Amino acid sequence: MELHADERIDQLQSAGVRIIQSPSVFAFSLDAVLLADFAVAGAKSRVIDLAAGNGAVGLFVAGRTGADVTMVELQPRLADMARRSVELNEMADHVRVLNIDLADTWQHAAKDSFDVVTCNPPYFKVREGDVQNPNEALALARHELTTNFDTVARISAGLLKTGGKAFFVHRPDRLPELLSTLVAHDLAPKRIRFVHPKAGREANMVLIEARRSGKPDGVRILSPLVVYDTNGAYTAEVAALIHG
Repeated sequence: MELHADERIDQLQSAGVRIIQSPSVFAFSLDAVLLADFAVAGAKSRVIDLAAGNGAVGLFVAGRTGADVTMVELQPRLADMARRSVELNEMADHVRVLNIDLADTWQHAAKDSFDVVTCNPPYFKVREGDVQNPNEALALARHELTTNFDTVARISAGLLKTGGKAFFVHRPDRLPELLSTLVAHDLAPKRIRFVHPKAGREANMVLIEARRSGKPDGVRILSPLVVYDTNGAYTAEVAALIHG
């Protein structure tokens, strides 16, 4: 597999998946691992991963389904990395990468045809005076420069079959907005799990499952997920997700 000068191959041992990474443009982090684990995909689930980056979430989930997996990524360099990772893992028979704007997904992937949508979207709004990462690739991945959560929710709802499930990882400080946006696009929140860096610390991530055209009640708040123990090592649950 051809690698650029700044690229490396990392492996998520628990999934048996190898990912081409580059710190200069993008490298998946724990939020991708947690989202992929949180997403419920059956053996016949058609999956689409939006804002796919270098393909980590899509590839982690692809190992659990024999159906088609589609990954959507705007940045050409990241989409190319994702395609090469697909080939590296010998998944080209059922995984494809679309190098397109997320907002145009309906033009390339049929509406009402997916069982599962996953998305690790940009977390931060763009406000006047905000300082963004000077690295354009990282700024696009982290800030809502080319998309926002309203677009993510609208596109996700259109892609899902009735009863299909969408899974997101995001920032807890935006939770009221996230939930109201999902509801506005006919995505009923069903499961919420907060992620805490350590016990006794505030959550810094939230995992959300929503169902298209689901009933408005029945939201479950799951037990919190704690990343590090008092010694700074991964907790048993997180260690299992990473190392198997």
